[in-house]
Amino acid sequence: MLLYKESLEILKETNALLEGHFILSSGFHSSQYVQCAQLLSKPDKAKKICESLAEKILNEFKNIDIILSPAMGGIIIGYEIGKLIKKETIFSERVEGNFILRRSFNIPLKSNVLIVEDVITTGKSSLECKNLVNKLGGTVVGYACIIDRTKGSSQIKEKIISQIELNIPIYEKDKLPDSLINIKAVKPGSRGL
Repeated sequence: MLLYKESLEILKETNALLEGHFILSSGFHSSQYVQCAQLLSKPDKAKKICESLAEKILNEFKNIDIILSPAMGGIIIGYEIGKLIKKETIFSERVEGNFILRRSFNIPLKSNVLIVEDVITTGKSSLECKNLVNKLGGTVVGYACIIDRTKGSSQIKEKIISQIELNIPIYEKDKLPDSLINIKAVKPGSRGL
């Protein structure tokens, strides 16, 4: 398994850790943004991260039937983890603001589902996936991600397995620190596109 320092170095080498003023998909603001698409666009670097995360997942979760990822950010990492642990992998998509399964994807009754994302900050997308799994008669066995930004304050109460935890402060729009006030905010995420 990769050490924290090794994982952080890979994020920096791939330009996956950005500096500036960002509006996150949750609506919060941040001075740093993790753009996992940059990491995943470099397969040789991403492979090291995914192999390490897959090892952690297999050590923690013994009974996984299917992997579910939210579109867009979770699709590639979900696929890679599914390939490594040899599990079927599907993804949910937003239609009129709600996650649904399309493309003939299905979660069979009583399936044990692992939700896999690229980054978890508030846990909102993961919990929306959990609600979808519950509605379809499956059981969420846990959560996994490349980057855990929750600082233990996520709405997710179950354990999150991650390759790396980053403590990047987030701010409400009307409570920005002076260091962000004069920097133009950009919204790099895919929610709301």
